[in-house]
Amino acid sequence: MASRTAPGSGSADHDRPPPPSGADLPTEPESPGERFRALHLRGAPLLLPNAWDHASAAALAAAGFRAVGTTSLGVAAAAGLPDARGLAREETLRLARGLSRLDVPVSVDVEGGFSASPARVAALAAELKRTGIAGINLEDGLADGGLADTGHQRAVIRAVREAAPTLFLNARTDTRWLPGHAEQTADRAAAYEEAGADGVFVPGLRDEEEIAALAAALRVPLNILHSPDGPPLRVLADLGVRRVSCGSLLFRAALHGALAAAEAVASGLPLPEGVPDYGAVQGLARRFARGSADG
Repeated sequence: MASRTAPGSGSADHDRPPPPSGADLPTEPESPGERFRALHLRGAPLLLPNAWDHASAAALAAAGFRAVGTTSLGVAAAAGLPDARGLAREETLRLARGLSRLDVPVSVDVEGGFSASPARVAALAAELKRTGIAGINLEDGLADGGLADTGHQRAVIRAVREAAPTLFLNARTDTRWLPGHAEQTADRAAAYEEAGADGVFVPGLRDEEEIAALAAALRVPLNILHSPDGPPLRVLADLGVRRVSCGSLLFRAALHGALAAAEAVASGLPLPEGVPDYGAVQGLARRFARGSADG
């Protein structure tokens, strides 16, 4: 920063520094969506672990994961609700408002948008963006087991894109999870990309040749769900995948861990190693306490 003119050294105009060059101009801070988008463009695919509450999200962020997603199954089940029925809108919003205080980008699974109305889905997306959320997952699977009409889903994507331009919109197609729709995968992926999706998510796609072909056909990042019987992370990277999600795996693993611990206590067996103590879990709350005395 240029120092002020010293007394008696001449006019201030004479000593005024030249206007800053373009490189020196102040830049607008990156939005959460832009930060999240950049993580898809690095050398290795973005591994996105999915949380279901504040503690699980804070633990993942504290462990060094570069971004955190949510799992609709975990959020719904933790509230005593079924997944993929559009019933956990308020629980999803409440959690998102809290997770936006984390220091890593957060992507929220909004199922099908909790509405059939493009305008209402767009309003939800805009609200999430205002809270500081970086991205959303928006799926085309319906509660009755079918798929949304492609034209309708394109309209929803366009509405979200207009309402929240910087929000990373990951368009999920359930063609590989619902029987009888596998042949639609490439066409739906291309349609959602053309409508303005920032990424395409195809859970259930495991065949390496098909993954490579789809990744090559898309201009936007391809997101694949981690599967124990699917290609490992390093192979997915070689196939052109840019993001790998954990889905509900961590939530299900946590349920398994809770049961295993309870059974160990009941049987007098040692507890699994690495269980965090009370103080460690209390410390996770500090990641949400912006402006508090503890930071």
